[in-house]
Amino acid sequence: MARDLPRYTVPSLTPEDGAELAAILQGRLHALNDLALTLKHIHWNVVGPHFIAVHEMIDPQVDAVRAMVDAIAERIATLGVAPQGTPGALVKARTWNDYSIGRASTTAHLGALDEVYIGVITDHRKAAEAAEALDDVTNDLLIGHLHDLELFHWFVRAHLESAGGELSTAGASTERDAAAAADRADA
Repeated sequence: MARDLPRYTVPSLTPEDGAELAAILQGRLHALNDLALTLKHIHWNVVGPHFIAVHEMIDPQVDAVRAMVDAIAERIATLGVAPQGTPGALVKARTWNDYSIGRASTTAHLGALDEVYIGVITDHRKAAEAAEALDDVTNDLLIGHLHDLELFHWFVRAHLESAGGELSTAGASTERDAAAAADRADA
């Protein structure tokens, strides 16, 4: 895929490497912007007996993901490329479906969010692997994000795990399936 080369990039990288890293990061910028919006949507739409616990658990995740978005956008700019943060650019580039759960129980949303985090973390790991050979700074940025994303995923999964260690969402492959499985287990 042909990319416009930046006029400059960070010392020791070629413009080609800077453009490749920026393209990797642009995909993560879209995914994390989408995740921040999805988390806020969940924050507004959870209901049920565990409402306040989940409602309050989500806001710090939103704040942390927004900070990740800013760090990635700034790294793209540092590499000499203009970050694209508009909704239209996100929707055009998105390779995943929009979050599909509206007003629902905390358990249903957490089940669906489990699937969201699986997708985001899996793709973030691939991006970190792709960046590893090109630039330690970019790779380090992505690895740092993975630490927090995996921690947040654990917070979600702790709500979905039985005392025996079984996840109520085990075997689900879509948000809707995971939401339904989590609700059935909570009933």
